[in-house]
Amino acid sequence: MNKSITIISLNFYPEDTAIGLYSTQMAEYLKDSGWDVTVITGFPYYPKWEISDDYKNKTRFIEEEYNGIRILRYKQFTPKDPNFIKRVIHITDFTLGNSFNLGKIKNTDVVFSVIPFTSSAWLGKKLSRKIKAKHWIHIQDFEFDVALESGITSNSILNKYLSKTLSNLESKILNSADIVSTISYGMIDKLKNKSISETFYFPNWIDNDLIDPLKANQHKYLTSRKFKILYSGNIGEKQDWQFFLKIVNHFKTNENIEFIMVGNGSYKSKLIEQTTEYKNVVHYNSVPLSELNDLLCSANLHILFQKNDVIDSVMPSKILGMMASEVPSLITGNKESEIAKIFSSSKTGYFYEPNKIKNILRQIDELISNKKKANAVGKKARKYIVDSFSKEKVLKQFSNKLEEINEI
Repeated sequence: MNKSITIISLNFYPEDTAIGLYSTQMAEYLKDSGWDVTVITGFPYYPKWEISDDYKNKTRFIEEEYNGIRILRYKQFTPKDPNFIKRVIHITDFTLGNSFNLGKIKNTDVVFSVIPFTSSAWLGKKLSRKIKAKHWIHIQDFEFDVALESGITSNSILNKYLSKTLSNLESKILNSADIVSTISYGMIDKLKNKSISETFYFPNWIDNDLIDPLKANQHKYLTSRKFKILYSGNIGEKQDWQFFLKIVNHFKTNENIEFIMVGNGSYKSKLIEQTTEYKNVVHYNSVPLSELNDLLCSANLHILFQKNDVIDSVMPSKILGMMASEVPSLITGNKESEIAKIFSSSKTGYFYEPNKIKNILRQIDELISNKKKANAVGKKARKYIVDSFSKEKVLKQFSNKLEEINEI
């Protein structure tokens, strides 16, 4: 009889970015390795925050099969403008709806819950106890930390109360698991302060066959002869778009530089409005996975401007693709973040705090004028990512640990 695993993840196929991509590739790997795989998930909506056209008219509960993987879906409430209250409703609806899907799982060896949402871990805890399965929690994002750091309310006393309540709830859920993993060493350190459960380093990975400059063609969005600065990914509240506007404004009269913004997200319409006056900024929607290699490898520079007040709560997975493309990356954020430490030790990219704007502008000018140096940094970045974060290496280590947990 095959080993069986139930994965609880809001995001899954056909979503092909961020957590949806990683949950799907992990499920496929386990299926190919001999596991029977069931996924409890929502209806695809990310990154547009809108149920995809292929699913809009489907019933609230559906069952599908994808590459031999059984998928149980619930159509969760999905707001087009996801503010805090609407996100809470979104999470609550996903959780309550999928409580009914738990009843369709009669037996499984391991339950694997993906955070966000923390409520996925609550569902996993409920299912694993009911059928006496092992429970593995995997943290892609410390969602409570992000919410509290950005200030849920303007009332400091209420924020303090919510912080204590959410922290206690989080620890209780994490402590109930057999093992808890997360995606960076900085997040592992944070996790050890939250939970007494066994921890495991399970980073996101890169399919270095999928992102390969030797296989890339010029993408239709990046055909100009200008120096092409690319941002590709979710256009949300976590990025520092005000800093981005300062950079764009500095180069507004430079006809040899173009900023290409590719993605969707809750901040996109506002960003388009804020950049209307700049002729050197163009916007496009997210590209399908089949075009990602061409897109990333056609740029001259990747940028990611993060806010300075979040340290290691999120390790942006988009950085793996940026580095694998052999194109230099320029990132801003807190100097204590994991990517800052990686760039510092490996010399595989450029990281600055947001207050170093003169250094950043000077760095961009240098990369434009010194193509040899830019190419060398890009090649070094790809080698580092392939050596440390290749899909086969990461998923093999995970699979071995999963087998070990299952046998205990």
